[in-house]
This record gives sequence, C-alpha cells and structure tokens, in this order.
Amino acid sequence: MMSYCTYLRDHPEDTLNKTYHDTGYGFPLVDDAALFERLMLEVNQAGLSWTLILKRASEFHRAYDGFNVDVGAAYGEADLARLLADAGVIRNRLKVNAAIENARRIQGLRAEFGSFKGWLDAHHPRSLEEWTKLFKKTFVFTGGEIVNEFLMSTGYLPGAHDPDCPVFNEIARLKPAWMRT
Repeated sequence: MMSYCTYLRDHPEDTLNKTYHDTGYGFPLVDDAALFERLMLEVNQAGLSWTLILKRASEFHRAYDGFNVDVGAAYGEADLARLLADAGVIRNRLKVNAAIENARRIQGLRAEFGSFKGWLDAHHPRSLEEWTKLFKKTFVFTGGEIVNEFLMSTGYLPGAHDPDCPVFNEIARLKPAWMRT
C-alpha cells in the first residue's frame, strides 16, 4: 500500500492533501474538541474519499459547532434533523448519530480520565488490535480502519509519515505518544 508521503510526492498538484499532510496528519492533538473532530472526520470518511472530507472539513466544523463535546452531547432531535439536512456534511444518519453518541461518551470519560486525551494516554501503549477492541467497547461506529487512522493521525500509533519525509522529523521533535513507548 502506498504511503501518504509517497502519494504526495507523486501528486504535487494535490495541495489540499499536501496541506493536511504537512500540518495536521500525525501531529499530536491535546484538546478534546480537536480530538473529537479528528475522530468524527475519520468516522465520516468511512466508505468515502479523504479528499472529500478535507474539502468539507470547514463545513463539518461549522455544522457541529466546532466539535465542542458538550454542545454535541446536548444535541437533540432538532439538531439531528438540521445535520441530516445540511449539504455541507455527510448526511448519513448512522454517522450523525455517532457524533452525538460519541460526544456523550467522551463526556462520560471525563469523570475518570479528565479528558479524551487523558483516556487515550491512560490506555497507551496498545497494539492496533487492542486499541480497536477498546474503541469498539467505548465508542460507536469505530472499526479497525477508523481507529488506525485516528490514532496515526493524532500521534498515538506510528506510520503517519515515512522516515525520510521532512514532516517526520518535525513531528518527532514534538515527541508524539508512539515515540514515548
């Protein structure tokens, strides 16, 4: 399978993916809203192209109130209907419901772990198989590929960048979780 780094070396015209690759993918995230947003973008990508999700990222951010966990957890039927009618996001009932339910579950994690990041840190390190089981037990709509991409993209699993990619060294200076094991 071709790495994201190799894809972009072969497709220098793809500025949307290049920007994400160079400034977002694999960089550690600490804020609950940023982590929740990344998880939900990965959930919404299921069955679709990542480029489509990147094109709509600002629309997702707007529609889901900046991915504020507490706001999302309080969504009711009117919000569900609003999101299912919003052409800027993926209008899939299972994915919209996953955003609402996962926000509620992140709220629940705060009591024991203080934050979504606290929960991730408390369970790190794990293998992808162990992470996937944990995510499936804790969240909804989180299969192996979603979990893998979420954890690589947030610095909990290695593999976001090839070792010869300039961004690899930039991320290494930030000491992501996978480098601290």
